[in-house]
Amino acid sequence: MPGVVLVGAQWGDEGKGKATDLLGSRVDYVVKFNGGNNAGHTVVIGDEKYALHLLPSGILSPGVTPVIANGVVVDIEVLFQELDDLISRGVDVSRLLVSGSAHVIAGYHRTIDKVSERFLGKRRIGTTGRGIGPAYADKINRVGIRIWDLFDEKILAEKIEGSLDQKNHLLVKVYNRRAITVDETVAELLQYADRLKPMVADTALELNKALDAGKNVLFEGGQATMLDVDHGTYPFVTSSNATAGGALTGSGVGPTRISSVIGVIKAYTTRVGEGPFPTELFDANGEYLLKQGGEYGVTTGRARRCGWYDSVIARYATRVNGITDMVLTKLDILTGFEKVPVCVAYDVDGVRYDEMPLDQTAFHHAKPIYEELDGWWEDISGARTFEDLPTNAQRYVLALEEMSGTRISAIGVGPSRDAIIPRHDLIH
Repeated sequence: MPGVVLVGAQWGDEGKGKATDLLGSRVDYVVKFNGGNNAGHTVVIGDEKYALHLLPSGILSPGVTPVIANGVVVDIEVLFQELDDLISRGVDVSRLLVSGSAHVIAGYHRTIDKVSERFLGKRRIGTTGRGIGPAYADKINRVGIRIWDLFDEKILAEKIEGSLDQKNHLLVKVYNRRAITVDETVAELLQYADRLKPMVADTALELNKALDAGKNVLFEGGQATMLDVDHGTYPFVTSSNATAGGALTGSGVGPTRISSVIGVIKAYTTRVGEGPFPTELFDANGEYLLKQGGEYGVTTGRARRCGWYDSVIARYATRVNGITDMVLTKLDILTGFEKVPVCVAYDVDGVRYDEMPLDQTAFHHAKPIYEELDGWWEDISGARTFEDLPTNAQRYVLALEEMSGTRISAIGVGPSRDAIIPRHDLIH
């Protein structure tokens, strides 16, 4: 196979880490192409639970080369914290490659992220405060710092000075904070340079050579479709392209290298942060999904907002990503409901929308139109074939498949590594 892209098809937290881990034994490279440490992937292997934030999930698969590509923004302190944690647990991290063209999150990015979010008050976006947005803003404004810059102290100091010139005016005069010095930022970043240098590479060249050699490359997206800066629920989005197109610009490979796109989607819907969420539940059912699903952010610990499955969003994600296969996760959490509502369309001021309204006002006022499907009571956590599922669970999956516009090729029925039902080959 050439390259395979794996993306979230909702607002994140769909279980992309589990899906990546499922494919880990069949790929040679796993590439993180966007975002930073503002998202988390949880992978359960036996009795061990791993929470990854910046590192690609493929770092847990023996023999796989994990890559942090150019589209990522890197908090180097967090990078080494994660690496040290894995090393202490006996995980081999020696294969990790980091793009020299990836941008660096400095301390002043985190500071600006936090104070500006507080300054917005009720208009806040709901960021994680990790400096991701300000780092991407500097990248677009051409005052960013790249990994390569850490190996030339003079260039590094000049770039930091240029970046801080305007920021310090903002910090002091608007946010009433102290100015940040060039020297303290240089010292903050240079302390990691020697340890980081052996990992740094021209990863775009490495990946293209790997594809030329017939290697299998999995491109793993951070965040998800509805948080994409262009195609998500703007302005309540992340600062990068979390859709399949972002895999190309975020890693330096061309579109002809991609053979399939895998979308990961929950059997219900969750969202973290601010912004409209048509199927959000504010009742006992929402509380049940929160508690039973363990819906708390891996990175922030924040409780996730929970709602029923939204097929409008699923169809939209299928379209904008070109999804060829879906991995449906957490089907087991729906066990015990007599009826399971599924959103099939929206009502916006009396007008029916079968497709995603891109007008922010329309989406904000969208009310879900539900179709109720029969639930099931049987424990499905031990199911390993589609036929093992209760009839109503099978019908639920088939209904979602028809509504979502692409085939459901694997079904998650529990948190463990093997709690998965394969239906179709994900690699083709």
